Amino acid sequence: MSAVIMDGKALGIKIRQSVKERALALKEKGIVPCLGVILVGDDPASLSYVKSKEKALAEAGMESRDIRLPESTSEEELLSIIDELNKDDKVHGILVQAPVPKHINEEKINDAVSPKKDVDCFHPESVGNMILGRRTFLPCTPHGVLELLREYNIPISGAHAVVVGRSNIVGKPLVNLLIRRQYNATVTLCHTGTKDLSYHTLQADILIAAAGSPCFIKPDMIKKGAVVIDVGINRVTDISEPKGYRLCGDVDPAVSLKASYYTPVPGGVGPMTIAMLLNNVIEAANTDCVNAVCVKAAY
Repeated sequence: MSAVIMDGKALGIKIRQSVKERALALKEKGIVPCLGVILVGDDPASLSYVKSKEKALAEAGMESRDIRLPESTSEEELLSIIDELNKDDKVHGILVQAPVPKHINEEKINDAVSPKKDVDCFHPESVGNMILGRRTFLPCTPHGVLELLREYNIPISGAHAVVVGRSNIVGKPLVNLLIRRQYNATVTLCHTGTKDLSYHTLQADILIAAAGSPCFIKPDMIKKGAVVIDVGINRVTDISEPKGYRLCGDVDPAVSLKASYYTPVPGGVGPMTIAMLLNNVIEAANTDCVNAVCVKAAY
């Protein structure tokens, strides 16, 4: 048996095309969807992420307000820039690329972004509204995972979903979304304090790995026929590669011989994250939108 490979790249293109069409429709109304993108410092990985987001915005017919700041930028200066973007009606979403330099309090930065423009869903108000099922933006990566499950008609209601990793960006939001009545999954959250991790992962109908540990989910840790979603993106040294490294997920690719469905790295969840970010920017720009709380993407 070999797993069906869940093609996040293809689905991401589909979503991005729909976003582009919606952006064109908004432009006809005189609205140009715009994302304010702030990068503090010159971390190569962060710069790469920001460039890929800006390219995606341009391809979707949207604008990006690019703000590059030196690493020496003070917390007060950054907060002032965020305040300006909050007040700018032509900027619909704000993204501060993480991580920020150590002398800046990341929580304070997240709290400064207006919930109306919080397209990453980092603000406490956004998170609270998500948990309560109220109108808000949905976090991009968890939203992308759910869209992949929907696209491949994976049964979620009544399924036992095991999430490995408790980050504020992926693990915790996924748990809260999966237990919504519209999904109705029974969820187990595992983390570094979990004893006998395999005991839990072997029970999973849907296993979602988001712990940031290269290839640590092995074939003997999943049951036959499980759906395996690999959220991890890790750089592993590989001198045979031109860049001196290769990308791998949290799941050993050999799992694909035992699972029923499997997301590859790269090409699985990664493209979905950017696609759902674009979707959130469109939602922010669409003043007529009354359904931003829905997990189903507006396309």
